[in-house]
Amino acid sequence: MTRKTAKPQTFEDAAGQLEKIVQELDSDGLPLEKAMEKFEEGIRLSKFCSEKLDETEKKIMILLRDPEGNISEKPFLPEDE
Repeated sequence: MTRKTAKPQTFEDAAGQLEKIVQELDSDGLPLEKAMEKFEEGIRLSKFCSEKLDETEKKIMILLRDPEGNISEKPFLPEDE
């Protein structure tokens, strides 16, 4: 049975949790079933981090430079809204 953990609130939280999971998986003491649970949790965290990075990249791409060289910002609207 796989235990779902609460979704991290920030990229930093997820990255920290992911780092701990990698360290646990690197240790030789985990039984196979526990290692698989940790691996699955790591995949979920990795996906969360990837989505956050994609969102951030889109926000950065929205920054526009006008003809005078001034930078202005356009509102970011996620694709699913």
